[in-house]
Amino acid sequence: MLNLTKLEFTTLDISGNNYLSLILNAKIHLKSMNLGKTIKEENNTSFYDRAKIMIFIRHHFHKGLKVEYLIKKILLFCGKI
Repeated sequence: MLNLTKLEFTTLDISGNNYLSLILNAKIHLKSMNLGKTIKEENNTSFYDRAKIMIFIRHHFHKGLKVEYLIKKILLFCGKI
């Protein structure tokens, strides 16, 4: 039997060319973990579940996108944007 917990798929390419396939794979994976509702707006999921999803999503970003996201978060925190 296939071990779904070890199922991996490619990261989001920095060009964004594989965005649609990544989103489809991520939605299917999250639904299989009973966490599909966490990516909907105005959900009432726990902080713990939202944090797990953020870790999962960031894990599937290209390294360059992770750095860009981090820079934007820092600038937002410092009030620069």
